[in-house]
Parts: sequence; C-alpha cells; structure tokens
Amino acid sequence: NEMPTWRLGLKQSAVRQPVEVGLIRWERSYEAGLEASRASGRPVLLLFQEVPGCAGCQRFGADVLAHPGIVEAAEAEFTPVLVHNNKPGEDAEVLARFGEPAWNYQVVRFLDGKGAELIPRADRVWETGPLAARMAEALRRAGRPVPPYLDLLALQGREDLAIAALAMPCFWVGEAALGKLPGVAATEAGFVGPREVVLVSYAPGLLTLAELDKLAREAGANDALFVEEADLAAAASAGVRAETLRLPGRDAARAAGGANYRRAPAGDQKKQLQGTAASGLGLDGAQAAKMNAWVRTDRAKAWSYLRPSQLAEVKG
Repeated sequence: NEMPTWRLGLKQSAVRQPVEVGLIRWERSYEAGLEASRASGRPVLLLFQEVPGCAGCQRFGADVLAHPGIVEAAEAEFTPVLVHNNKPGEDAEVLARFGEPAWNYQVVRFLDGKGAELIPRADRVWETGPLAARMAEALRRAGRPVPPYLDLLALQGREDLAIAALAMPCFWVGEAALGKLPGVAATEAGFVGPREVVLVSYAPGLLTLAELDKLAREAGANDALFVEEADLAAAASAGVRAETLRLPGRDAARAAGGANYRRAPAGDQKKQLQGTAASGLGLDGAQAAKMNAWVRTDRAKAWSYLRPSQLAEVKG
C-alpha cells in the first residue's frame, strides 16, 4: 500500500512509499543520519517500524506520520531516520544495537548526533498529540527552539483537556480574548439558553479552572461560568462559582431532558479570522483559536503559529 499524498494537500513533492511510514522523507542509513545530525545540529528522529506491517502500523503511518504538523516538524526540525524492524542487514544491526524487538509495533526514539538518547524511550506513543509532545520535549532537551505549531499540536492532543463555557455580551470578542490564554486548546462560539457564550477546551495542567475564571473576568469575557455536572464539585472546592453546562450527546444532558448548549452558526465562528489571508488554510483547532485571537492585533504573533507551508501560502 502507498500513501495517497493528495489527501492532505501538502506542499511538497509527491512521496510514494509504504503507508506504514507516512509522508516523511526518511534517511534509511543510521550512520548517515547521525552524520547529517552532527552537521546540522538537528536531533535524530529514529523510527522503528514494521514494513509491511499490521493494521495498527498502517493506521499510524496514514494518520500520525502523515499529519502535516508532524511531517513538517520532522523534516524541518529533525533528521528523520527509518529502520525496518523486520528486515535483515543494516536494519537488523541497528535493531539489535538498541535492543528493539523484531516485528513489533512502531517505536520512535530521539537521539543526538552521537547516538545518545535525548529523552527516555517510551512505548505505545501512537497518537498525534503525544508524539508531538515528545518531539517538543526532545527539541528542548537538545537546546533547540520548538515551533509554536508543534506545541499547539501537543496541546490539543492532551488527554486531560477539560471544557467550560463562559458567558459574555459578545462571543465574537470573547472568543478572541479567551483564545489568547495559555493552555486554551480550542474555542467555539455558542449559546447556553439565550446567553452568548464561548465554549473553551483547556488543559487544567497548564491553566486551572480558577485561573481561567480569573483571567477571563479580567479580559471582560466572563459574566458567568458553566461546567459539566461532574465538574461542579471541583469548581466549588476551587472557589469558582459555576452553573451547569449540558452538552449535546452527553449522558448528563440526556438524563436532564436535553442539552442547554448549542453551537452558534458557522458565520459567528472565529469572526476575527474571517476575511484574512489565513482564513482558508485549514487550520487545526488550536491553531484556529490562536490565529483568531491575535490576527487583528499582532499579526507577527499570529503568523508564528503557522507551519512553514502555511506561512509560505499566506505570504505568497
């Protein structure tokens, strides 16, 4: 099976290679990869992969290793090296050197130019967000800058994301204000009953509910705060006054006789972003939230959240 490069619209030459390895252009020689890493200073992203592989290996290649953010970060910030974990010769030698099992699921490791591990090996990192987080960690450990789009990709893939809705006079303004807050992974304009609100997805490990409540009030974007019923007790213990949020499709909403939240029409979403050069870029959720927050007030900061191919498109 080959990866259909057209489906992601990447601005790069066509890549025809096994689906298990995605769209990244790989170095196949481990020693050549180390040499290239020493010359450039870019860490080695070392993939051990089964080729041809099982359905899980194919899904990892088709989804994770073909995600534009992963592809562009791997090629621009790392030296990507591929080792087949089911082949003889040099592949088998490198496999043995690292003690990796043959015919295994994919494992990604991060090395410096001398072959030393930058961060500890981790198994079962098979989703886009966790892989992006490890890529960012490896870059920091190597003393390299982390592109903001990679941090955003890691943020929106966190497993601890929570949801809150904040009421305000105008969700067009509120969505931009809340999108600026660190730890906010996505925003959406909507309604709780008749009230305009912004639904916020955020990482409590980076932004607590109490901090969200305080910062949103300071930004004039928090006349009332709503959380799901399961989060009401935690809000009260944190000293945050919150009302009940019932989202469509949730068990709590069905038990209460229906949701009290509804999404605003498409024309009300990301209002600040509309009509700008970035509005048609197909932004990820976190990218869209940050771009909408900054594009009217600090264009340089907004552009910093774009991938290289996206930046080339808006500047072209």
